[in-house]
This record gives sequence, C-alpha cells and structure tokens, in this order.
Amino acid sequence: MSSFYLRQLLVGRDIGRGNVAGTQMRNFVYLIGDRDAGECLVVDPAWDVEGIATRATEDGMKLTGALVTHYHPDHVGGSLFGHSIEGLSRLMALAPCPVHVHKNEAEGVRKVTGLSTTDLVLHEGNDRVKVGEVEVELLHTPGHTPGSQCFRVGDALVSGDTLFLQGCGRVDLPGGDPEEMRRTLQQRLARLPDEMMLYPGHAYGGEHAPLSEVRKINPVFG
Repeated sequence: MSSFYLRQLLVGRDIGRGNVAGTQMRNFVYLIGDRDAGECLVVDPAWDVEGIATRATEDGMKLTGALVTHYHPDHVGGSLFGHSIEGLSRLMALAPCPVHVHKNEAEGVRKVTGLSTTDLVLHEGNDRVKVGEVEVELLHTPGHTPGSQCFRVGDALVSGDTLFLQGCGRVDLPGGDPEEMRRTLQQRLARLPDEMMLYPGHAYGGEHAPLSEVRKINPVFG
C-alpha cells in the first residue's frame, strides 16, 4: 500500500507537551489514512486533540473519523484519578466525524465521554472501515474490556491496551476478564503473522516491534 499513512504520536513528546499526567501515562495516539486521498482516522484521540489535529494538518491529512480501542478515559477522554482528560467530546466540537466502536464498548464510551448514541458507529468483530482506499480491519479482542479492539492495516497492528511490547492490559478493572484475555492472546492474536508490526496503546517496553520479537520478549507469551 504505497499510499498507506501511519503516524504514531506519543503524549508528552509529540502532543500534550507539558501535560504531567499524560506524560506519565505514556499513551500513544495514531493517525491512519490514505496519503493519496489526504484523509485519515485518529485512533484514541485524547489528551491534546488540537495537537493531534495540527499534526494531521502538517502531514496534509484531514481527520474524517475516529477509531476507539476501548472506553478508558486515557484513550477517549473523561475523568481519571482526578484528572480531566480531553478526548472525543473535544474532537466532535473541533472536527465532527463518525466514531467507530465495538458494540460491547458503546455504553462505556457514552458514559465517560458524554457522546450521544448518534455519534457512534457500532461494529462487530472483523468489520472493516475504509479511509480513502485504505481498509482497516476491526479485530474484537476482549479481555482488558468487553469491547476492546485492535486495528489491522496491512502489516500493522494497532493494539490499544490489549497487547504491549512487554505485557498486556490489566484485567482487574471493571469489565476485565482474565479468561477472555487469555483467549485473545493465545488464540485470537496467535493467528497473526510474525512479520506484522505491533503498535501498542502505551510505550511500555518500547514503541513498536515485529510480532516475532514481541512473542520472544513479552512474558505473556512465556
């Protein structure tokens, strides 16, 4: 995909500079799109929505939609540990667009962001969303939350809090399920090829790496 566009943004470095909480959380935000079409989707817009939009504009891209990995406020905005985090509600004010969520995550997203039902596009696992001519496959990967999603685009996997380079998302928070996480890691994601590049939701152990390397260094695969 010669026109495939992927930009990884680290909170505290690329966006949200000076935001102490965001810097400590080490969240990644992603832009995925089609360079020829000049359009992109934003994955988990939080912490610094104007900064995200500015980075897209600098790359000649227009935000035309949002993809949500899961409903936690550090990924979609809301209140967390006494911090007010901007996110989807700010995006809808700045650049209104469809917000793509798994159907099992919709209630959580609405609750923490204040978005309405009509703002959300609900999906099943393995649905596809197109941006220009680039197709994103939505993989349902429950465990961290009931409707957690990873996004597969060609040889890239944007994994949210399902899988990090070292470790995986917590399963002791509301909606977490250890057995589902085990199935996700050992069955659902096991089918993905070694050469696929993993782009996680947090910089825990690194920023990106081939799945072949992750499977060697990540203790969840031990």
